[in-house]
Amino acid sequence: MKNILFILLTLFTAQFSLAQEKEPETLSDLLEMYNERSVPYISVQELAMPKTNAIILDAREIKEYTVSHIKNTIYVGYDDFQIDSVQKKLPNKDTQIVVYCSLGIRSEDIAEKIKKAGYTNVFNLYGGIFEWKNNGFKVYDSINTVTENVHIFSKEWSKWLTKGEKVYE
Repeated sequence: MKNILFILLTLFTAQFSLAQEKEPETLSDLLEMYNERSVPYISVQELAMPKTNAIILDAREIKEYTVSHIKNTIYVGYDDFQIDSVQKKLPNKDTQIVVYCSLGIRSEDIAEKIKKAGYTNVFNLYGGIFEWKNNGFKVYDSINTVTENVHIFSKEWSKWLTKGEKVYE
Protein backbone atom coordinates (compact mmCIF):
# COMPACT_ATOMS: atom_id res chain seq x y z
CA MET A 1 0.00 0.00 0.00
CA LYS A 2 2.85 2.40 0.84
CA ASN A 3 4.48 1.62 -2.51
CA ILE A 4 1.28 2.44 -4.42
CA LEU A 5 0.87 5.67 -2.49
CA PHE A 6 4.49 6.60 -3.17
CA ILE A 7 4.11 5.88 -6.91
CA LEU A 8 0.91 7.93 -7.13
CA LEU A 9 2.48 10.83 -5.26
CA THR A 10 5.54 10.71 -7.53
CA LEU A 11 3.39 10.67 -10.68
CA PHE A 12 1.26 13.53 -9.40
CA THR A 13 4.34 15.62 -8.53
CA ALA A 14 5.93 14.95 -11.93
CA GLN A 15 2.73 15.82 -13.78
CA PHE A 16 2.25 18.98 -11.71
CA SER A 17 5.75 20.24 -12.47
CA LEU A 18 5.30 19.54 -16.19
CA ALA A 19 1.99 21.40 -16.17
CA GLN A 20 3.54 24.55 -14.75
CA GLU A 21 4.32 27.07 -17.46
CA LYS A 22 7.75 28.62 -17.56
CA GLU A 23 7.96 32.33 -16.91
CA PRO A 24 7.49 34.29 -20.16
CA GLU A 25 10.63 36.11 -21.24
CA THR A 26 9.06 38.55 -23.69
CA LEU A 27 5.77 40.36 -24.08
CA SER A 28 5.07 38.19 -27.13
CA ASP A 29 5.57 35.08 -24.97
CA LEU A 30 3.18 36.44 -22.35
CA LEU A 31 0.46 37.32 -24.85
CA GLU A 32 0.85 33.95 -26.55
CA MET A 33 0.31 32.25 -23.18
CA TYR A 34 -2.96 34.07 -22.45
CA ASN A 35 -4.46 35.14 -25.77
CA GLU A 36 -6.06 33.15 -28.55
CA ARG A 37 -5.39 35.87 -31.18
CA SER A 38 -9.10 35.90 -31.92
CA VAL A 39 -8.86 39.66 -32.40
CA PRO A 40 -6.11 41.19 -34.54
CA TYR A 41 -3.50 43.30 -32.80
CA ILE A 42 -2.72 46.90 -33.63
CA SER A 43 0.61 48.32 -32.51
CA VAL A 44 0.97 51.47 -30.44
CA GLN A 45 2.84 53.05 -33.35
CA GLU A 46 -0.06 52.34 -35.74
CA LEU A 47 -2.61 53.66 -33.26
CA ALA A 48 -0.60 56.85 -32.65
CA MET A 49 -0.47 57.71 -36.37
CA PRO A 50 -2.41 60.89 -37.15
CA LYS A 51 -4.50 59.20 -39.85
CA THR A 52 -5.88 56.61 -37.41
CA ASN A 53 -9.42 57.62 -36.54
CA ALA A 54 -10.14 54.69 -34.26
CA ILE A 55 -12.42 54.91 -31.27
CA ILE A 56 -10.35 53.71 -28.31
CA LEU A 57 -12.00 51.75 -25.50
CA ASP A 58 -10.39 51.21 -22.08
CA ALA A 59 -11.20 47.73 -20.76
CA ARG A 60 -9.62 48.10 -17.33
CA GLU A 61 -11.24 48.80 -13.99
CA ILE A 62 -12.17 52.36 -13.00
CA LYS A 63 -9.36 52.64 -10.43
CA GLU A 64 -6.86 51.88 -13.21
CA TYR A 65 -8.49 54.31 -15.62
CA THR A 66 -8.48 57.21 -13.15
CA VAL A 67 -4.74 56.77 -12.48
CA SER A 68 -3.93 56.91 -16.18
CA HIS A 69 -5.50 56.36 -19.56
CA ILE A 70 -4.85 57.11 -23.21
CA LYS A 71 -6.30 60.48 -24.22
CA ASN A 72 -9.83 60.57 -25.63
CA THR A 73 -10.65 56.99 -24.68
CA ILE A 74 -14.02 55.70 -23.64
CA TYR A 75 -14.06 53.75 -20.40
CA VAL A 76 -15.98 50.47 -20.76
CA GLY A 77 -14.49 48.44 -17.91
CA TYR A 78 -13.90 44.73 -17.63
CA ASP A 79 -15.73 43.16 -14.69
CA ASP A 80 -18.85 45.26 -15.29
CA PHE A 81 -18.57 45.52 -19.09
CA GLN A 82 -21.96 46.00 -20.80
CA ILE A 83 -22.18 45.62 -24.58
CA ASP A 84 -25.33 47.79 -24.53
CA SER A 85 -23.28 50.84 -23.52
CA VAL A 86 -20.94 50.31 -26.48
CA GLN A 87 -23.87 49.89 -28.86
CA LYS A 88 -25.45 53.13 -27.63
CA LYS A 89 -22.22 55.11 -28.01
CA LEU A 90 -21.15 53.47 -31.27
CA PRO A 91 -24.16 52.56 -33.40
CA ASN A 92 -22.08 52.18 -36.60
CA LYS A 93 -20.83 48.58 -36.58
CA ASP A 94 -18.10 49.43 -39.12
CA THR A 95 -16.42 51.95 -36.82
CA GLN A 96 -12.75 51.18 -36.22
CA ILE A 97 -12.47 50.23 -32.54
CA VAL A 98 -9.29 49.60 -30.57
CA VAL A 99 -9.63 48.03 -27.14
CA TYR A 100 -6.84 48.19 -24.58
CA CYS A 101 -6.05 47.16 -21.02
CA SER A 102 -2.74 46.94 -19.18
CA LEU A 103 -1.05 44.44 -21.50
CA GLY A 104 -3.63 43.22 -24.01
CA ILE A 105 -5.09 40.21 -22.23
CA ARG A 106 -8.35 41.49 -20.75
CA SER A 107 -8.86 43.67 -23.82
CA GLU A 108 -8.96 40.59 -26.03
CA ASP A 109 -11.91 39.28 -23.98
CA ILE A 110 -13.79 42.57 -24.34
CA ALA A 111 -12.92 42.88 -28.03
CA GLU A 112 -14.31 39.36 -28.61
CA LYS A 113 -17.62 40.43 -27.04
CA ILE A 114 -17.71 43.51 -29.26
CA LYS A 115 -17.05 41.40 -32.35
CA LYS A 116 -19.80 38.95 -31.33
CA ALA A 117 -22.17 41.94 -31.21
CA GLY A 118 -21.53 42.45 -34.93
CA TYR A 119 -18.75 45.03 -35.00
CA THR A 120 -16.46 44.35 -37.95
CA ASN A 121 -13.40 46.54 -37.43
CA VAL A 122 -12.16 45.66 -33.92
CA PHE A 123 -8.52 45.53 -32.78
CA ASN A 124 -6.63 44.70 -29.59
CA LEU A 125 -3.82 47.11 -28.64
CA TYR A 126 -0.66 45.01 -28.50
CA GLY A 127 0.93 45.48 -25.08
CA GLY A 128 -1.85 47.77 -23.86
CA ILE A 129 -1.20 50.96 -21.94
CA PHE A 130 2.13 49.55 -20.71
CA GLU A 131 3.46 49.35 -24.27
CA TRP A 132 1.95 52.77 -25.01
CA LYS A 133 3.86 54.33 -22.10
CA ASN A 134 7.03 52.27 -22.74
CA ASN A 135 7.13 53.79 -26.24
CA GLY A 136 7.05 57.32 -24.86
CA PHE A 137 3.42 58.20 -25.56
CA LYS A 138 1.51 60.36 -23.07
CA VAL A 139 -1.07 59.13 -20.57
CA TYR A 140 -3.59 61.23 -18.68
CA ASP A 141 -5.08 61.19 -15.18
CA SER A 142 -8.67 61.63 -14.04
CA ILE A 143 -8.61 65.40 -14.74
CA ASN A 144 -6.99 64.86 -18.17
CA THR A 145 -3.58 66.14 -17.10
CA VAL A 146 -0.48 64.40 -18.44
CA THR A 147 0.91 62.03 -15.81
CA GLU A 148 3.81 59.65 -15.39
CA ASN A 149 1.68 57.36 -13.21
CA VAL A 150 0.47 54.07 -14.63
CA HIS A 151 -1.66 51.61 -12.67
CA ILE A 152 0.17 48.28 -12.92
CA PHE A 153 -2.85 46.02 -12.27
CA SER A 154 -0.75 43.58 -10.21
CA LYS A 155 2.78 43.37 -8.91
CA GLU A 156 3.28 40.30 -11.10
CA TRP A 157 2.67 42.40 -14.25
CA SER A 158 4.73 45.39 -13.07
CA LYS A 159 7.90 44.13 -14.76
CA TRP A 160 6.31 44.79 -18.16
CA LEU A 161 6.11 48.55 -17.49
CA THR A 162 9.57 50.00 -18.04
CA LYS A 163 8.76 53.74 -18.21
CA GLY A 164 6.65 55.88 -15.94
CA GLU A 165 5.76 55.60 -12.26
CA LYS A 166 4.19 52.32 -11.17
CA VAL A 167 1.04 52.73 -9.12
CA TYR A 168 -0.66 49.84 -7.38
CA GLU A 169 -3.35 50.12 -4.72
